[in-house]
Amino acid sequence: MQVPSYAKINWSLRIVRKREDGYHDIDTIFQTISLADTLTFERADRFALTCSDRTVPVDERNLVAKAARALGVDRVAIHIEKRIPAGGGLGGGSSNAAVTLMTLSKMFSIDAPLDRIALQLGSDVPFFLVGGRAHGTGRGEILTPLPDIDPVPLLLVMPRERVSTREAFQLVKIGGNANNDFEEPIFAKHPRLREYKQRLLDAGATFAAMSGSGSTIFGVFADDATRDAARATFGDVRTETATTVGRA
Repeated sequence: MQVPSYAKINWSLRIVRKREDGYHDIDTIFQTISLADTLTFERADRFALTCSDRTVPVDERNLVAKAARALGVDRVAIHIEKRIPAGGGLGGGSSNAAVTLMTLSKMFSIDAPLDRIALQLGSDVPFFLVGGRAHGTGRGEILTPLPDIDPVPLLLVMPRERVSTREAFQLVKIGGNANNDFEEPIFAKHPRLREYKQRLLDAGATFAAMSGSGSTIFGVFADDATRDAARATFGDVRTETATTVGRA
């Protein structure tokens, strides 16, 4: 069984406060996009996890393995064909975990509280059980689905710089004035990311922002032709084209 595992962007992301449990309350608008990993699930004699990206761990550190263990599934082989970069603010690992929860619960007829398990795995995982466009508060797990929008052409700029979510929260200041509160502290540490944002705007993007805690910068374009022309100006860095995706 092959299942797409979609990435996400954040249309906006504000840090509301630091909680007593060490997490942060946020206010964000999530959006799934067409860039996706592909997960393949097969029944097997024992649990096995493989990935096309050798830099991605395939042991118990991987959220896919944690999701399978949380459901008590140990007779499945899972392969991740990776397109979503790790550490890019696109939620690839969280998406993989959510897809694993949904797929294995169906494959093995498991009745389990997936939303609760998802939150235990990570703050972004519950969103990927919903998908589309949604307003997220709390740690991101209090979700209000929003009406889907027509597909929007996107250009994703994916720098080599990687930003860990933990590092980003250590740098962020609550109450900033940017669309994404992570932008200013991350741009200060990685100035090239600010340049990529400006280049997207100069190339015709109607809006550009960093996704999540970075490092991916995305631009919104009026049409595919303008986006594709803009992509041609980014020969020095990895880029991907995508569109917004509604709920399944």
